[in-house]
Amino acid sequence: MMVSDVTARRSALDRLTANAPFLARLAELTPGDVALFLEEGTDAALAAVVPPAVDEDIMRALRQWRGRMALLLALGDLSGEHDVATTTRLLTAFADQACDAALAAAFAERVPDEAPRGLSVIALGKLGSHELNYSSDIDPILIFDPETLPRRSRDDPDEAAVRIARRMVEILSARTGDGHVLRVDLRLRPHPEVTPIVLPESAAISYYESEALAWEQAAFIRSRASAGDRGLGESFLAAIQPFIWRRSLDFRQLKEIGAMSDRIRDHFSQGQAFGPGYDLKRGRGGIREIEFFAQVHQLIYGGRDPSLRVSATVNALAALAKAGRIDGDVAERLTGHYATLRRIEHRLQMIEDQQTHCLPTQAAALDAVARLDGLADGAELLAALEPVTADVAHCYDQLVVERATTAGLPREESELAGALTAAGFEPPDAALRTIAEWRGGKLRALRSPAALDALETVLPELMKAIGAAPDPQATLVRFDKLVGGLPSAINFFHLLAAQPELAKIATRILSLAPTLADALGARVELIEGLIDKRAFEAPATKNELLSEWASGLSGLDYERLLDRVRDRVGERRFAYGVQLIAGATDPMMIACGYSELAEAALQVLADATVAEFVQAHGRIVDSELVVLALGRLGGRALTHASDLDLIYLFTGDHLAESDGARPLGATTYYNRLAQRVTAAMSVPTAAGKLYDVDTRLRPQGAQGPLVVSLDSFERYQREEAWTWEHMALLRARPVYGSDGAKAALHRIIDELLAAPREPEKLAADAAEMRDKIAAHKPPKGPLDIKGGPGGLVDLEFAMQVTQLASGRCHDPNIGSALACMRIDGLAPAEICDAHGLLGRMLVMLRLTAPEGEPATPAARQLVASACGEPGWPQLLAAHDAARQEIADWWASIRPPQQETKP
Repeated sequence: MMVSDVTARRSALDRLTANAPFLARLAELTPGDVALFLEEGTDAALAAVVPPAVDEDIMRALRQWRGRMALLLALGDLSGEHDVATTTRLLTAFADQACDAALAAAFAERVPDEAPRGLSVIALGKLGSHELNYSSDIDPILIFDPETLPRRSRDDPDEAAVRIARRMVEILSARTGDGHVLRVDLRLRPHPEVTPIVLPESAAISYYESEALAWEQAAFIRSRASAGDRGLGESFLAAIQPFIWRRSLDFRQLKEIGAMSDRIRDHFSQGQAFGPGYDLKRGRGGIREIEFFAQVHQLIYGGRDPSLRVSATVNALAALAKAGRIDGDVAERLTGHYATLRRIEHRLQMIEDQQTHCLPTQAAALDAVARLDGLADGAELLAALEPVTADVAHCYDQLVVERATTAGLPREESELAGALTAAGFEPPDAALRTIAEWRGGKLRALRSPAALDALETVLPELMKAIGAAPDPQATLVRFDKLVGGLPSAINFFHLLAAQPELAKIATRILSLAPTLADALGARVELIEGLIDKRAFEAPATKNELLSEWASGLSGLDYERLLDRVRDRVGERRFAYGVQLIAGATDPMMIACGYSELAEAALQVLADATVAEFVQAHGRIVDSELVVLALGRLGGRALTHASDLDLIYLFTGDHLAESDGARPLGATTYYNRLAQRVTAAMSVPTAAGKLYDVDTRLRPQGAQGPLVVSLDSFERYQREEAWTWEHMALLRARPVYGSDGAKAALHRIIDELLAAPREPEKLAADAAEMRDKIAAHKPPKGPLDIKGGPGGLVDLEFAMQVTQLASGRCHDPNIGSALACMRIDGLAPAEICDAHGLLGRMLVMLRLTAPEGEPATPAARQLVASACGEPGWPQLLAAHDAARQEIADWWASIRPPQQETKP
């Protein structure tokens, strides 16, 4: 081994340890991998990492495997033993293997005696081109063959495919104590707002042969069968080759390609001047411009020249140069620039495993990125990147000029009235008047030539989308009001043209989601948040949110901070709701995202409130505020409209006094402080309302003090608490306070829950409380998912009695607790599926029918699809079966003598 090799590896490890906290933590967890890397190099260390077996604890094993691979691939990159192309290829290979492992585990759980077959993962984007980012999500389309997919005897093929696919996504995407494996974005599938997450092969082929749009054609340039049944995937891709590679392009298609190239620049150029905060992916002269430079030429010339049909960007540039379609010098320069930009993009993502593409705005953070890359500081990094982005922008400018001279021919206009009738406006008169008013400049947002041109570009698809709404005319009126609230409609209509599915999503918001429609009416600028694809990414964790918000919240006074947090939470909560309406993300993942969002808001506002309070009253030595979350926040399963169940506690001596100018005794101090934290979270400001906070689950309920010490809390729970209060602790989780205080509270709760119980008394107490709840709050109807026989309340009572009686599976998250109980033989085999169905229905119905009114026919289909069912009748049947499963379990637990008469 050469001295230079040792020096490079040691330097990589030192830079990683000093500048990348995420990787530094991984290095501490896997010292053997680090030692092997230092001694023998990256490839030897990687060879020692064995993928998990199907019979392992797949969730944990995959995440540990991912952590080891993430560390070693970073070390290989930082040490120079792997170049960018090797790193992205190995990241892609890992993703393929992880998808295969997750899919195999999903099949094994559903049909344990069958080999995985009949379901294929079609990779798009960087996964499809073997160019995966260090912390990228993956963009697959899932297809299945109903004839060959293994399934249970009573399963419908569509239902079986959805359940297997959903479990695969959960295995990859769900965040546990070990992190996640891959973020999975399924929104590139046809009509994601209404279709299941996995499609029959025949239906997918039919769509791409007859309905697909220009951007979808471009997406399939980088496609391959990456996991699952590869034979099925390759057969599907072979069938749609004529859609991807057209031998001749008409003028309409040329104009669409040109418009796409314009939008790549238009949508992300605002605020993208080079410097701190520059977006390496979307900014002018960034990664996306290189990728699209190659793809535009491939779309135009690849139909006639098969040598251009390559997926990787660098390979495409080389093929285009060899074929004489672009200048060889341009291809060589862009290839080098691509490697540089991707390398720095990886450095950004290595620091905290976040899917970010933006250079930090703060000097210290920018310096850390530079030092991780072996540079002196952020200034040197910017100096190295500036000529790269300038040259990429220059090359892209030439593409725009070239396209304008070859594809700028006028398009034929169809008869508007006939098009409106065909779209669903019957009669079309009112819609014709509205469009005439738009073209006439009635709305402020449509008075510029650029805005009118953007309108004309999107108008045909927009009217189709609105015409497909349950009530087209009413939706058009709401849309008109929405546009009327915009200062300019240019970016909005460019957005709808660039992402045609978003036009459908916007109209579905107005017609299907009253909560989101009201939010848009109050803050029409929320729609601007959907311009960024990050609005559709997997929900962020608390720490990711805090990192994202940090620069925008620092230095604000208290009142402005309250408003700004409300803005940030409102934007993110709206985006999560849109993901549900778009069918982009599993409702259970969104429920977790809502919880992480609330916890991040609590962290920021409680910190600020404590700081304000300390200025007036000082601190209490060796004492602090601790917040315990219960209910849906404790279990990380909030809905769009959930309130927050909180208990406020404090550590230290209750007889102590604060040391400020206006000292207070500990009990008074923390009660006043908690009142202010509650106000910060719940009082409406000019930016609106945040959350309702419910503190009635505290010791002695509404009759007791708002805040008690940890000692008092423990004493009360041991000596005075009712059984139902201990049941509530099964969904308790400390969400605010120091690590030490949280650990102390965890210990108290763990000891309380582990205490021995009398099973008969436990069941009798629970049954009595359940009857009181039923009498006080009867179910609102057959679709009251929580109340009524077999609802989520019955489920929680059944599982909580079992958890306390057995002393096992004390996880605040219901899904995780039930999975543990099923494995331990404490719960029925089908109970996890029953909970998953009702949980998804609850999240969806809170958004589409917030006041408990019946969902509209279109909303019913949306809810059914989100729950994995092909239609509303099938969902109702599954709902009834799930409730019966839960009702039977609860009936087997509660004492027979306390059963209520029908």
